[in-house]
Amino acid sequence: MIAYPTEGVWGLGCLPHNEEAVSRILALKRRSREEGLILVAGEIDQVEEYLAGLEASERQTLESSWPGPVTFLVPDAGIAPDWIRGRHDTVALRVSDHPVIRSICGELGGPIVSTSANPAGKKPADSMLRLRQYFPSGIDYIFPGQLGGECGPSEIRVLRTGEVLRAAGTGRRP
Repeated sequence: MIAYPTEGVWGLGCLPHNEEAVSRILALKRRSREEGLILVAGEIDQVEEYLAGLEASERQTLESSWPGPVTFLVPDAGIAPDWIRGRHDTVALRVSDHPVIRSICGELGGPIVSTSANPAGKKPADSMLRLRQYFPSGIDYIFPGQLGGECGPSEIRVLRTGEVLRAAGTGRRP
């Protein structure tokens, strides 16, 4: 389990097919498995298998938004394990332009789990200090780096309807 800077807040992550590591993240955050988790990649081809069956217009929506701080709920193509999807029939995907995320995913050759670094009900960590205050133990490695220019977690949209489930943060960092 790792912590790393994202576009707007610190994130917690692991390999998406490692159920034990995902369970550790959920326990650390005191978060329900039913809620589902985001997968983040550094390049669109790293999530290609999750995009099977999309219409051309849906694919265009993704390509025009990525890389960037927008997470889309994409219909599951039967690839995402239930510990990633939660109770949903979609998988949450984002392709980031953050250099640390791009580097991690490039080395691994695929996406990682991405969830904000905070216990349930608390504000996401927006500094290394807050990350360490929330989680003095339990994280195997903290990647050094700076947060991107966004304030707060990524926007979440439903790909098929365009509905915004979580608005973007409150703007750009000064």
